[in-house]
Amino acid sequence: MVPSVAATAAIGVALAQGALAASFSVSGQQFKVTAKELTGHGFSQYGAYDDGATGRNAVAVSAFKTADIDKLCQSVVTNVPLLGPVTLRLEAGDTSKKQEMVYAEQLYIDVADLKADATFSNIDIGVAAGAIDKGPGIKSGDHADPRGFAQQATEAKLTDVEQTAWATTAGTFKLSGLHMSLKKGSGKDIECY
Repeated sequence: MVPSVAATAAIGVALAQGALAASFSVSGQQFKVTAKELTGHGFSQYGAYDDGATGRNAVAVSAFKTADIDKLCQSVVTNVPLLGPVTLRLEAGDTSKKQEMVYAEQLYIDVADLKADATFSNIDIGVAAGAIDKGPGIKSGDHADPRGFAQQATEAKLTDVEQTAWATTAGTFKLSGLHMSLKKGSGKDIECY
């Protein structure tokens, strides 16, 4: 698993530096993400689909020009031959531990399910996806209809976030106080929720 984690990190660096296109086929696995608070400036959201190992997956793409995230947790469960389920869990940006928040630029999240308390500033609901101008527009390579339904806002504040996603891409992703762990098993006690 160590070589695969290193390869994933290398791909993330290449994406951040623009060496690779941010369009890719998603794996057959969703991952869970929680955050105590996410404050995004320049927010947009539109419908699309991801091509993946299990076929096409409908997603709501949530995009932010910049985002600050407090107490980020991300977990994914993988079945490892002879071991069974193993959970990879990443945590970062816990301000209660005097860490800086996680910071992202040009952040795109392909969301399958989201629960949060949300406040939007200067929101437009029902704008055409191709006409987004407050947040990032349709990502290059996304399977989205530019005439389709979208919404946008100058700022979005989400608290007590629980989401399931297929993919996340960002131009910059700064993880302060990053802690990664691998644990045998799965469930609420090991995953983010």
